[in-house]
Amino acid sequence: MKEILYFSAKWCQPCKMLGPVMERLKFEGKINYRKIDVDSDTTLSPKYGVRNIPTLILLENGTETNRLVGAQPEQSILNFYNG
Repeated sequence: MKEILYFSAKWCQPCKMLGPVMERLKFEGKINYRKIDVDSDTTLSPKYGVRNIPTLILLENGTETNRLVGAQPEQSILNFYNG
C-alpha cells in the first residue's frame, strides 16, 4: 500500500500553498497521505530525517521509496505517487 507522509507546519508559507493541492488530490482519490505537523509530532521528523518543509515522503508497504521537498505542482505530485 502506498502512502505519502506530508510534513508541514501551520506557519510555513509553501505548506499553505501545497495544502489545498494535497487535499484535492486525496478527495479525488488520486493519492493517499497522512499530514504531519512538525511542531506537534516530534518523533516522525527525526525518524525520517526531515530538515525542510514541506516534505513529501512516499512509503510503499512502510518503506520509504522516494521523497520531494518544497511546494510542488499537482502533476509532480501525481508523477511522484504513481511512479
